[in-house]
Amino acid sequence: MKRRIAISSLIAAAVAALGLSPAFAFTDKPVRMIVPAPAGGTIDVMARIVGDQLSRDIGQPVVVENKPGAGGSIAVKYMLSQPADGQTLMVTASNVLTEVPHVLKGGFDPLKDVKPLSLMARSSMLFIASPQFPARDAKEAIAYVKAHPGEVSFASYSAGTASQYAGAILNKAAGLDMQHVPYPGSAPALAQVMGGQIPLMFDGAVTSKAPIAAGKVRLLAVATKSRLPDFPGVPTLAELGYAELNFSNWVGVIASSQMPAPLAEKIHAALQKVAANAAVRERLVGVGFEPMQERSLSQAQGELREEYDRNAEIVKAFNIKLN
Repeated sequence: MKRRIAISSLIAAAVAALGLSPAFAFTDKPVRMIVPAPAGGTIDVMARIVGDQLSRDIGQPVVVENKPGAGGSIAVKYMLSQPADGQTLMVTASNVLTEVPHVLKGGFDPLKDVKPLSLMARSSMLFIASPQFPARDAKEAIAYVKAHPGEVSFASYSAGTASQYAGAILNKAAGLDMQHVPYPGSAPALAQVMGGQIPLMFDGAVTSKAPIAAGKVRLLAVATKSRLPDFPGVPTLAELGYAELNFSNWVGVIASSQMPAPLAEKIHAALQKVAANAAVRERLVGVGFEPMQERSLSQAQGELREEYDRNAEIVKAFNIKLN
């Protein structure tokens, strides 16, 4: 008996020394974090930052698994096929749930089948160009595209996402005829833009920040309502007269709606602890994310529906289709 007590004391001391809290350890097994995009993209970056800290907090390995394809539906359906026991979670950007389903039926209902556990940060949309493209800013880019109807292409990180929405809206609002070329993620699309094969793209700040700093792509404008702290001298497209171009996606963790409420609350608490960690916030800001204030589970579900409805109106108003 004394030996058991001694061992228990040693374990408790080790847990305390590692900064672990039993209140946040919602599992005693490894956790898988599914990512609906290739390695190196916005969602993947978030998953690895969050996964690192969550692993420390719960004292279990957190393994990131990339399952790209079909606008994210492959990953979502895989997650939904697993037991809703907290062992399989998914890190996603809101576009997988609120944008893509309006133009690509993925075999799941984002408002009924999915439960947001934590909205952790936002990634804003940027209008970028290949260094070879003959325009220094958005105004010049729009003029060039208008003078070359049907000759200029723009890449997106997936059909049915804000990356496509933004191009379609700019086409209609500015009277342009840019051709849409979708890719399975930011990384492959950016590679084509950096190489000059595709001249223009709407991309998230997280994946574009480093290439912009390195001069591998040129930042033309910001596709959000307000200027961004990272690029204070770069105007928004709203300033140029295109107020409809206001896009930013939240990135966070979701689970099956079948997950029991007590477990969902416990994982939510663990994820909010991660999001509040100063080192995590510093890493997120460093790569271009904008941290978000905590939302309750009901508030997160409400934001999911609100964004879903907003994008339904955009798709209808601008007649957005897969291509």
